[in-house]
Amino acid sequence: MQDYNEFLRMLNQGKFTEVEILKNDDGTITVTAKEKLAEKPTGKEVTKENAENQTVAAGKKYIITTLDDPQLIPELKSKPEVKYRTRRESRWFATLLGWIVPVALFFLLWSYLMKRMGGGVGGGVISFGKSRAKLLQETGRRVTFEDVAGVEEAKEDLREVIEFLRDPRKFTRLGGRLPKGCLLIGPPGTGKTLLARAVAGEANVPFFSITGSGFVEMFVGVGASRVRDMFDEAKKCAPSIIFVDELDAVGGKRGVSILAHDEREQTLNQLLAEMDGFESATGIIIMAATNRPEVLDPALLRPGRFDRQIVVPRPDVRGREAILKVHTRKVPLAEDADLIQIAKGTAGFSGADLENLVNEAALFAAKNQEDSVSKKDFELARDKVLMGSERKSFAMSPEEKRTTAYHEAGHTLVAKYIPGADPVHKVTIIPRGMALGFTESRPEEDRYSYTKSYLKIQLTMLMGGRVAEEVVFGEISTGASNDIQKATEMAHRMATEWGMSGKLGPLKYGGGSRNPFLVTQLMEFEKGYSEHTAQEIDQEVRVFVDEAYHKAREILIQKRDALDRLAAKLLEKETLEEKEIDEIIYQKPD
Repeated sequence: MQDYNEFLRMLNQGKFTEVEILKNDDGTITVTAKEKLAEKPTGKEVTKENAENQTVAAGKKYIITTLDDPQLIPELKSKPEVKYRTRRESRWFATLLGWIVPVALFFLLWSYLMKRMGGGVGGGVISFGKSRAKLLQETGRRVTFEDVAGVEEAKEDLREVIEFLRDPRKFTRLGGRLPKGCLLIGPPGTGKTLLARAVAGEANVPFFSITGSGFVEMFVGVGASRVRDMFDEAKKCAPSIIFVDELDAVGGKRGVSILAHDEREQTLNQLLAEMDGFESATGIIIMAATNRPEVLDPALLRPGRFDRQIVVPRPDVRGREAILKVHTRKVPLAEDADLIQIAKGTAGFSGADLENLVNEAALFAAKNQEDSVSKKDFELARDKVLMGSERKSFAMSPEEKRTTAYHEAGHTLVAKYIPGADPVHKVTIIPRGMALGFTESRPEEDRYSYTKSYLKIQLTMLMGGRVAEEVVFGEISTGASNDIQKATEMAHRMATEWGMSGKLGPLKYGGGSRNPFLVTQLMEFEKGYSEHTAQEIDQEVRVFVDEAYHKAREILIQKRDALDRLAAKLLEKETLEEKEIDEIIYQKPD
């Protein structure tokens, strides 16, 4: 029964014996009515009057929920044969569940997401302040100093640190103390992190590693808490090593920007306190790596914190040879693959670059179904690393190809006829990467400083391509844009940083310091000089570039025949090696 009116009709007919009224919190009532027992059949003929009594089940209950009816209670009082009672139901428990269940589900979902975002040690909703430093497990083959080559001085400094950990009395008996921290400084890819892993493999002590960004979280105070927790864990395992990779992410100078991050500063303050505060850690050596030492806070670099600053530079030719030997241990080499020559031809390569070179050479050999990696494979790999992959699908028009041939021939010819230039080893007009052609000139030995005359030679070589286009076609193109950019930057540094301008003198113009380990500067500083001086700087830059331009023009006009021969051969063969270049340029006329 769902109709309240039907209930009232049956009530008036006297069909109910018991009625219970439940008043709900929402203002409705639930009526439960129990029907009287059906009478037993008397043998009388079934009529319309007694048919309903004989067909209804005995004691059947009806439940109806409806709006509160103030007339129902008086109606029940007027019927003494009907027993009734009322009660009020409080749904506080159901209401409470209605609040708790969604909150609990949200809490569980949030905890799951935090664990997924946190990952590993330190993850999870309850452990925001826990350290994310990972304890290095000795599973598989350990990295040792035998796996690190080309940085012998850095290895020697770190061996001393390992000896401190193994036998501190050897050094403390004469009043020495354990170094508190070692900062590895160097350009990207030189092996700073690999050195730290090698220290872990050699020292045989607990080694905790974390990145600088692993301290800072979206919640204030988490970074400082993680620093404390990390040092607490390291103290339990002392003697131990903590390694912080990319230290500049958390150790930058404080208060240098209006956008300073308070959370990072709190984290740095806690790190400083743990390293050398009132309760400094004992038996713990902190190692860190960065390629941006100029942005680090001075308090980090003082003695007592990072006592040792170990520079990890790009390797020299002997270092590159040693690194190549390490990376070719499992690579079968052909007889013509001379690692010494490969090392000489990769000046400026870092350890990571050399590893990539060996890998690319092995891929070339595998692609050509060779049994070993040959000299040709290494040359192809070097070209790919330096200039990018060949753009075989790129089709230049005959006019553009001819312009490119004369452009690259101009670079090559200037390098061949100007005294003191680096030897040209290869010239090509095959598009690679973003370039339509490329002239490869390599120094015969590593250079660590440059003379004014050498830089002027480099400017003249850069102008060779642009001048060749103008001399031959009487027209210039955008192909020299990169050459012009490099020449302008070099001339500007000659005038403002290296004191090579006779007019400006041996002064440095500009308030900033350039990062010695990064190629590009990430911040712009105030120029620190007057507008009049700026005009003089512009004039001196123009003098350097114009002088190089006229020198290149003089060479190419005098050697026009050699320029034509070289460009024609480039159009024919597309790539020329050093021996072929010399034969074309220096051939005697018939």
